Amino acid sequence: MPDNDFRHELAQQLRVDSVRASDAGGSGHPTSSMSAADLMAVLLDGYLKLDYANPDNPANDHLVFSKGHASPLYYAMLKAVGAVSDEELLSFRTFGSRLEGHPTPRIPPTDVATGSLGQGLPVGVGLALAGKQLDRLPYRVWVLCGDSEMAEGSIWEAFQHAGWAGLDNLTAIVDVNRLGQTRETMLGWDLDTYAARAESFGWKAIPVDGHDLDALDAAFAQAVSVTDRPTVIFARTHKGRGVQAVEDQPGKHGKPLEEPSEAIAELGGERSVSLTVRTPTPGTAHRFATVGGALPRWEIGDEVATRQAYGQSLAELGGLRGDIVVLDGEVSNSTMSSLFAEAHPERYFEMFIAEQQMIAAAVGMQVRGWVPFASTFGAFMTRAHDFIRMAAVSRADLRLCGSHAGVSIGEDGPSQMALEDISMFRSIHGSTVLHPSDANQTAALVAEMATLPGISYLRTLRGKTLVRTSPDENIRVGGSRVLRNSDDDDLTIVACGITVGEAVKAAEVLDADGIRARVIDCYSLKPIDGDTLALAAAQTRAVLTVEDHWPEGGLGDAVLDALAACPDRPVVRKLAVSGMPVSGKPGELLHAAHIDAEAVVEAARQLVKA
Repeated sequence: MPDNDFRHELAQQLRVDSVRASDAGGSGHPTSSMSAADLMAVLLDGYLKLDYANPDNPANDHLVFSKGHASPLYYAMLKAVGAVSDEELLSFRTFGSRLEGHPTPRIPPTDVATGSLGQGLPVGVGLALAGKQLDRLPYRVWVLCGDSEMAEGSIWEAFQHAGWAGLDNLTAIVDVNRLGQTRETMLGWDLDTYAARAESFGWKAIPVDGHDLDALDAAFAQAVSVTDRPTVIFARTHKGRGVQAVEDQPGKHGKPLEEPSEAIAELGGERSVSLTVRTPTPGTAHRFATVGGALPRWEIGDEVATRQAYGQSLAELGGLRGDIVVLDGEVSNSTMSSLFAEAHPERYFEMFIAEQQMIAAAVGMQVRGWVPFASTFGAFMTRAHDFIRMAAVSRADLRLCGSHAGVSIGEDGPSQMALEDISMFRSIHGSTVLHPSDANQTAALVAEMATLPGISYLRTLRGKTLVRTSPDENIRVGGSRVLRNSDDDDLTIVACGITVGEAVKAAEVLDADGIRARVIDCYSLKPIDGDTLALAAAQTRAVLTVEDHWPEGGLGDAVLDALAACPDRPVVRKLAVSGMPVSGKPGELLHAAHIDAEAVVEAARQLVKA
């Protein structure tokens, strides 16, 4: 039988320490922490299997605080299990402390950063998929959610996918304390409606009084006994539980308590409760056998779409490395990740049209050491921008591919055209942004992406492009290719992707006019080859950039950034898509956007004349 006296004392300590930490930091969310204290006390004392002394144990359960603002509760739990000291607990939110305002992996065993609501449960789905299909270990993924984030669409992407996938190793715990930041939540304490919604997605829903320790124990026991579907505990709780001045009171969100000493006394005072959490049965993560192979090679003069090269390279890379996994947003026959799915079906994950869940699942998988590549149309990556931003906060290693870049996709029209993606990914902390112009570049960069830390993004094209790069050339992150140059070049044309061919054609026309143009294929946009650009800027009288992207944040801005420190920088002119495109043939659209060879020639003539 569980010791409810101990669990009550543990829960009260978690509340007291949440109050103390928030008071010491001068900010925080103690009331949101206090509502879930009983839930976490029961979880710690009996159901969680996590070796806090060995957070890298592959058999460990995973606990994700989707409700990341309840970080005082999370840190109070770490103190109770001996993972942090009381002194460190009281460093909450101070500069240099590992105990940040919202949890990050700086404090083990935190898997991911949380705080942007609606993300923890989708990441939990990725962890659970890894447990079932990749690691093949019996660990359970526990996710504490707040009721306010039940309004986020990403939460229901997670409910949908977990139910469809039958993730019986996933348990969500929803702290239904009724009060959001400014008002009551949509459903308040209507647990029946919450449960009906979850069960419609294929989950087992367990409504419970979140402050009844016996009922909570029964709910957790029921959750771990379910073997055919994910489970969710909807716990009716009171925000600020245990302190009359704030319990179930609006207007108290995100504030330290005004009278912390009185609140601590009301909660029974400070305690020194500690416990040892159950450790998991030892286990070793599954590893997939490799069959060998070699990256694909194409001959100069071939015509191949870079998206096709991405799929072929990924399939071959999967034969060389058993840790590669691939996710796609139900467009794999367009991104060509279908080639990996055919070659390595056990490591391919169909995430359907749910880009937020796709990125979150990749984040969850990389927690366990897998090397995920995730792909969809580049335009649709923008839907998951917050997840990508938070993945960087999580120090996650992701490889993302966006196909169908720019107006060159043709008839599908502007809703399908990635025109913001370079800007978006360049703004991500520590990111790598790549836009190969041909198949051999793509193969080399895909292989290098598998080794990169942080967030890397590969932009691929729908149509075929001429292979200009030898398969033996040193194509690398941070590099570029000088396609044409001489000692007396008049100007430099910098291009990437589809516009490389246009730049080469333009240079040939200009050459007939007596204007010599240096052409640089800038396949690595971040990091960019600043040395090559600086040399070109020093040796020519103007720089012209041309890209199939909006003017803001793309190739042109990357080149300007690289040349900003050059004391004698020549004039730089940007050619980019400036007007809203429509449907049409690729050539028509490049011409209408003034980024084809004709537009490059005209701009180059003007620059040289000036």
